[in-house]
Amino acid sequence: MTRLTAALLATALALPASAQDQDQITLVLDWFINPDHGPIILADEKGFFAEAGLEVEIVPPADPADPPKMAAAGRADLAVSYQPQLHLQIHQGLPLKRVGTLVATPLNCLLVQEDGPIESIADLKDKKVGYSVSGVEEAILGSLLKANGLTMDDVELINVNWALSPSLMSGQVDAVIGAYRNFELNQMEIEGHPGHCFYVEEEGLPAYDELIYVANSETMDEEMIARFLGATERATQYILNHPEESWEIFASTSSELQNELNEKAWVDTYPRFATRPAALDAGRYQAFEAFLQEAGLIPSLNPVSDIAIDVTAE
Repeated sequence: MTRLTAALLATALALPASAQDQDQITLVLDWFINPDHGPIILADEKGFFAEAGLEVEIVPPADPADPPKMAAAGRADLAVSYQPQLHLQIHQGLPLKRVGTLVATPLNCLLVQEDGPIESIADLKDKKVGYSVSGVEEAILGSLLKANGLTMDDVELINVNWALSPSLMSGQVDAVIGAYRNFELNQMEIEGHPGHCFYVEEEGLPAYDELIYVANSETMDEEMIARFLGATERATQYILNHPEESWEIFASTSSELQNELNEKAWVDTYPRFATRPAALDAGRYQAFEAFLQEAGLIPSLNPVSDIAIDVTAE
């Protein structure tokens, strides 16, 4: 092999795959694009997906309940979803597994008004608590109440749909469960009604991954998913090293992202991105499965191997 031939071969190997050679992945988000999806958008904008031989179609859902169903039905290769819901969906028969982590800490909190009468969770006795999604949120609330000497019978639950912070600011409820510390908390501050979060993982609840990637457990392409996760890991490293520049790149993708709420949410979110998105904390999934069984939401305990995998493990 001549030096020129070797140089040309090395150059060719270093170049990203052409569009026609790239593997196609359809990723359905859990919600409209927001700072929670930073590594996905940065991996796309910085060319990390392309360098991994991937062309990723990023699809916001028409209905937030759809993404895991679409992955289970084979209509998407990956979906962004939530660890607590995954446990329930598997027991309901959906062929899903966690294949990666996007946000590696809980974002959920019990939110109250900062200057309101609720100074501790125990103060919720005979008060109204708003929620959006039944099931897991009620179990989480029950755990928080129990840790503070109360039961679900001590509060009045009110379904406020997705109007969590508005219902709290208007006085319709005294607290809301299911509020995100990176969004609703900032929204209240912006609107002149500062809030206070009781963090669920500090009140006896097992820690969990808030946002995860799920795939069809029967048809997933583990090698392709591993390349996807490698690209988002590169993006996360870039974000952590260059948070302000990364925000500018992220916000430049849509004028709808360029507002105070999203900018504040970015600052509160990026430190929580999974730096090793493929890595699996089996104990975390085992503990949350046990929590859900104790809460009566699932009939039995699945082994972690039925819930989550590390696609990069040999």
